[in-house]
Amino acid sequence: MPSLIEFFHQHRSQIDHSLRTICSDLNPVVQPVAEHILSGGGKRLRPALCLLTFQALGQGKPVRGLYPLAASLELIHSATLLHDDILDNASMRRSQSAAHLLFGTSATLLAGDALLAKANKVVTEYNSLPLMACISEAIYQTATGEILEIERMKQPDLSREEYLEIIVGKTGFLLQTCCQSGAIMAGCSDAQIEAAKCFGLNMGIAFQLVDDAMDYAASPTQSGKPLGGDLREGKLTLPLIFFLNTLDQDVKAGILARIKDYTLADSEQQWILRRIQDLGLSQKAREEADTFLHTAREALSVFPSSPERDLLTQSLEFIRDRWE
Repeated sequence: MPSLIEFFHQHRSQIDHSLRTICSDLNPVVQPVAEHILSGGGKRLRPALCLLTFQALGQGKPVRGLYPLAASLELIHSATLLHDDILDNASMRRSQSAAHLLFGTSATLLAGDALLAKANKVVTEYNSLPLMACISEAIYQTATGEILEIERMKQPDLSREEYLEIIVGKTGFLLQTCCQSGAIMAGCSDAQIEAAKCFGLNMGIAFQLVDDAMDYAASPTQSGKPLGGDLREGKLTLPLIFFLNTLDQDVKAGILARIKDYTLADSEQQWILRRIQDLGLSQKAREEADTFLHTAREALSVFPSSPERDLLTQSLEFIRDRWE
């Protein structure tokens, strides 16, 4: 049985070919932006999840017709990254400069819109109403997650539950859709489609929890972003929420105000980073992911035994091992 990495490599060229074909007629204003984000070294996890779920539930159906669909999921993901980096004023993405710093905000915003439109067009060509509904809901939920983040991320009383609600929209729902779309195209039972959704959603939540924890503990080589980037961008993620809850209310309120106004001094940022590391709060946040990984693993029990199901289990280990 191939490993998960071997599966990625096996299908990478076909996915990338579909991406190039879909984007070949983009307007010259946004073409360089699309090429920049798509060539940034992403592992194509989302397309791979679509293909893996299809193969796990499709009872030997050929996968070749699904490459455009898998590529469309990568386009949706890439569009959200372009928009995210503008909203967050981020400087780095996948170890390279964020697109809006290279090409300007207007071109980057329009490129994200164009990629979303391209993805929708690809999905319509499958002539499946359940699939179209699934993808449309994913785009809506992802946008809702961004709206919630802007609305709530700097609230002084942001709770763990509100934080999880945000990342369900930002990350969890798209991974749910990757698995759900593969299950829909496999023509499997409703119970198996629900299991695929459960697997993808919980995997996505765990993915974001680990990603947010790594921001306070991992090297830029591991995460593709500078250490403490979320703090500099004013994001209240779980490690920082845990840290703020250790402070007196007056101190907490002052730090939150400076985070909100982007006036946190470099020395204060470094102090917060050290305290989060010293208190083990990154590890505590990462351990939150284990609960969701367990739920995702249980959902796979509804899938028939197959090498592809085993690879889906490996994908959970891939997420967990990003920390190592």
